[in-house]
Amino acid sequence: MEALIPVINKLQDVFNTVGADIIQLPQIVVVGTQSSGKSSVLESLVGKDILPRGTGIVTRRPLILQLVHIDPEDRRRTSEENGIDGEEWGKFLHTKNKIYTDFNEIMQEIETETERITGNNKGISDEPIHLKIFSPHVVNLTLVDLPGITKVPVGDQPKDIEIQIRELIFKYISNPNSIILAVTAANTDMATSEALKVAREVDMDGRRTLAVVTKLDLMDAGTDAMDVLMGRVIPVKLGIIGVVNRSQLDINKKKLVTDALRDEHSFLQKKYPSLANRNGNKYLARTLNRLLMHHIRDCLPELKTRINVLAAQYQSLLNSYGEPVDDKSATLLQLITKFAAEYCRTIEGTAKYIETAELCGGARICYIFHETFGRTLESVDPLGGLTTIDVLTAIRNATGPRPALFVPEVSFELLVKRQVKRLEEPSLRCVELVHEEMQRIIQHCSNYSTQELLRFPKLHDAIVEVVTSLLRKRLPVTNDMVHNLVAIELAYINTKHPDFADACGLMNNNMEEQRRNRMRDLPAAVPRDKAASSGSQSSSGEQTESGTGSWRGMLRRGEDGNAVDRTHNHVPSSPHKGHAINLLDVPVPVSRKLSAREQRDCEVIERLIKSYFLIVRKNIQDSVPKAVMHFLVNHVKDCLQSELVGQLYKTSLLDDLLTESEDMAQRRSEAADMLKALQKASQVIAEIRETHMW
Repeated sequence: MEALIPVINKLQDVFNTVGADIIQLPQIVVVGTQSSGKSSVLESLVGKDILPRGTGIVTRRPLILQLVHIDPEDRRRTSEENGIDGEEWGKFLHTKNKIYTDFNEIMQEIETETERITGNNKGISDEPIHLKIFSPHVVNLTLVDLPGITKVPVGDQPKDIEIQIRELIFKYISNPNSIILAVTAANTDMATSEALKVAREVDMDGRRTLAVVTKLDLMDAGTDAMDVLMGRVIPVKLGIIGVVNRSQLDINKKKLVTDALRDEHSFLQKKYPSLANRNGNKYLARTLNRLLMHHIRDCLPELKTRINVLAAQYQSLLNSYGEPVDDKSATLLQLITKFAAEYCRTIEGTAKYIETAELCGGARICYIFHETFGRTLESVDPLGGLTTIDVLTAIRNATGPRPALFVPEVSFELLVKRQVKRLEEPSLRCVELVHEEMQRIIQHCSNYSTQELLRFPKLHDAIVEVVTSLLRKRLPVTNDMVHNLVAIELAYINTKHPDFADACGLMNNNMEEQRRNRMRDLPAAVPRDKAASSGSQSSSGEQTESGTGSWRGMLRRGEDGNAVDRTHNHVPSSPHKGHAINLLDVPVPVSRKLSAREQRDCEVIERLIKSYFLIVRKNIQDSVPKAVMHFLVNHVKDCLQSELVGQLYKTSLLDDLLTESEDMAQRRSEAADMLKALQKASQVIAEIRETHMW
């Protein structure tokens, strides 16, 4: 069991070399208010004056103090090897291998090192000082001395000094592997103890808090600490230990710690004879040693697991940083080939790193084709933007100056081309979306798949530039092809298309029905053999006379309309009353009820447009994705590697492209050092035999 504390000290040394506290090691943290006697307790445990003393805030940086018990035989051998003259000595981490045998020099070095970081303004710092004391008169302990809790800033201390100190204290006592040594002066009320208060905030059940009551000899006459020491005032699970330290006068008179321990024993025998053997600094040292050993034993399995997990993580991190480059030519070719292969695999869906948060690569392109583009085309209304008046106007414009007997095919062709043209914009947008996704694949491959590229930022930028340039070159080619696909549909309106036959049959049926209706509406006196010509002409005449295309119809409506206007506005507009009508005015479509023939003609044209538009839309929905795949996606996949090799695999570019980022070498070195420390720590723990743990 005694071997456990030196093991923790070894682990602390291992991790101090890399300057990291990623492992929460078991240690004893001393907490108390300012001038409550924390430093005096530590000096009593060491048996020497090593800490700066005085009024106000003296401890301004955490002091991690390792007490190492050495046997006389070990002391003699170490003294001979290192040329040490003395049975006790100390070492600082920041002074490397320098050995201090004069403890006054240790005190001076602590003051100097504190002022080096914090200055002379009574400020504090969270950067610790590491001190190791070797002595045959100490027990194995690891303690942390922290600045005392204060409330009011004095002198030129910062205004938030209380918050700074509390944050520093919580940084250490929040470690679940630490034991909290809460120091309280006996001449203050235990219920107002700040040390116990902060300890309880992180250790609510008190499983790792030990209370120390100092200044038992300074209590008011007629009072004693019997109830406090017995735990009747505030119970503490790990116990309450009273101690008597040297006063400032004793320190000024250079009273030795050994003499102070003897006087403390006499005082306890006199004032608290029943509790003398369970109080005092010597008992405190033994108790702390025992608590720390048991605590280490409990923490060791978890500590071992944590070290092994971290070692695996840092090994993986070091692997991602890669080895220093020896053969630059081979490395460049390997990285280019790997990137090109990963890019193609991402499109094909066989990439090593599959994205789970969103669609990526080929899956995203498939979504664009069949969901985004498909739904957009389906949402395009075949008759969108066409009103009945537009259709009617197109029919009339296609007939020229002659009234139409049948629906002119030219009007259908003009209108259907106008509608088909609307499919071009969503088709070009589909190309744009696929281009954007292929641009995103570059970043995906860089971030997840080929992390080696992150080592070489210039190579990464060059690859991104080459791929972006290739995609940019293919974009106008693909756009032209998609534009041509729509232009092909516009170039020839194939009314003999198999799927269009039904619509043509429908139109013929409508025309036949129209002719039969006219025949049926003829008077009985008209001979049937003349009906075909006269009926058609009279019907046509009636239609044109009453339709919008008839000048007489227009004039008649104009007169009717003017008559209405006259009744309301009293403005003379009739030609009979001296107002000429300008026949050069372009007739404006008037909102009115369509005649039966106009209604039928519009319905026929609309049905034909819709039928043909659906055929073209189906063709476009099928051919655009194929064109995008051939001219953009597949072409980039096939040409990517040759393009990268041709642009980048040049002797003149090797040194520049394979220049590592400035901090990469440093991060690799730090990761290697941390991995070495973790492996050494794992080895240290592995050396502990089971018999040492019980």
